[in-house]
Amino acid sequence: MEPIKIILVDDLSFMRDAIRQILENSNMSVLGEAENGMEAVKMYMELKPDIVLMDITMPVMDGLESLKRIRQYDPGAKVIMCSALGQQKYIIKAIQFGARDFILKPFLSERILSAVSKAAGINDK
Repeated sequence: MEPIKIILVDDLSFMRDAIRQILENSNMSVLGEAENGMEAVKMYMELKPDIVLMDITMPVMDGLESLKRIRQYDPGAKVIMCSALGQQKYIIKAIQFGARDFILKPFLSERILSAVSKAAGINDK
């Protein structure tokens, strides 16, 4: 089976590094990384990943606006939002805008893998 192809979007490089390690240790492929929503939209159009893991709060363009643009470009896009505790209003908006799931920071590696597997249509073992 082909590895799940993912784009990571977070303005903090240590967060992208941590998530990349979790995904790659589970035989998933990180196609690219973006620091803001503007880069994420461009990267999505170029790389056409299976899934986008995206922070909500970022400079230049936040995750919600980026989610809207990605879903306008590809209504079937599978985007999982990441958010800190206390950002419930953003989580609700993200779901309304078509996010498949959300992960609260600080996150557990099992939660990331479960959300990605679910979005990709793979049953958890």
